[in-house]
Amino acid sequence: MKKSPKISIVTPSYNQGGFLEETILSVINQDYPNLEYIIIDGGSTDNSIEIIKKYKEYISYWVSEPDNGQSHAINKGFKKATGDIIAWINSDDIYFNGVFKKVNQVFTQNPDIDVIYSNGVWVDGDGNVIKKRKNTHFHYNTWLYGMADPFQPEVFYHSRVLEKAGYLDESFHMMMDREWWIRMAKKGCKFKYIDDEFAAIRKYSDTKTATLMKVNIEERWKLHDIYWEGFRFQNRVFKYCHWRILNVIYLLRRKILTYLT
Repeated sequence: MKKSPKISIVTPSYNQGGFLEETILSVINQDYPNLEYIIIDGGSTDNSIEIIKKYKEYISYWVSEPDNGQSHAINKGFKKATGDIIAWINSDDIYFNGVFKKVNQVFTQNPDIDVIYSNGVWVDGDGNVIKKRKNTHFHYNTWLYGMADPFQPEVFYHSRVLEKAGYLDESFHMMMDREWWIRMAKKGCKFKYIDDEFAAIRKYSDTKTATLMKVNIEERWKLHDIYWEGFRFQNRVFKYCHWRILNVIYLLRRKILTYLT
C-alpha cells in the first residue's frame, strides 16, 4: 500500500494555556497515518509547557524559548518541517475531524495545485460556532484588500511553496499570512477553493486581531504600498481614500460572488 504523504503542522504559541490543549487534540486526533507535529513556544510562563509535555509522545519537535514574534516562530517551525504538505494553526484555533485525509485527497487529485483553502468558521471562547462565511475562488485584488481571503487555519500548502515564494515576512505581525498568499500568487502558485470547512478560528476579546487593530490597518496599507500595481497617490489622505474605495469595491465583489454561488 502506498504511504500517505507526510503532513507537517506547526503551532506557534505564547501563554495560550487556556486553549492550547484543545488545539493540540484537534491535530493529534485526526487519525492521519503520516503526521509531523511541531510546536514552537515563545517561552510561555503559564501552564503551556505542562500541556505540551502531556502530549509529547505525539509531538515530533517542540521548543520553548524567546522569539521575535509569531511570524518568526512559524518560520522556525517550517524550517524544521519535512512534510509534503505543510500548514500552521495558532494555539487558540482548531481543526475539524477528518480534515487531513480530505486535504491529502485534494492534493493527490490535483498535483499542480500549491495551496488549498475552504470556508470560514468562527468559534467563541468555549468552542461554540458563532458564524460561518462562504469563500470564493482566488482573486488577486480581492485577497489583497482583505475581503475574500480565507481564515488562516483553513489553508494548506504543498511544501514547494517555500521554494517558490520563500518564508513569511517577519516584518508583518498581523498580515503575514495575507502577504504570503499575495506573494505566492505573484510567484505563480496555484490556489484551489474547496467548498468545505477545514478549521475554525477563535474569536474573543483578547485575540491579537482584536487588541492590535491599529497594527492590522497599518499593515493593510503596507500591503497596498508593496503590491498595488495601479496609480499611486503620494498624499497620505488621498492614498487612504483610494485604499478605502478599493476596500469597498472588493468587499462588494466578494458578496456578489458569494451570493451567486
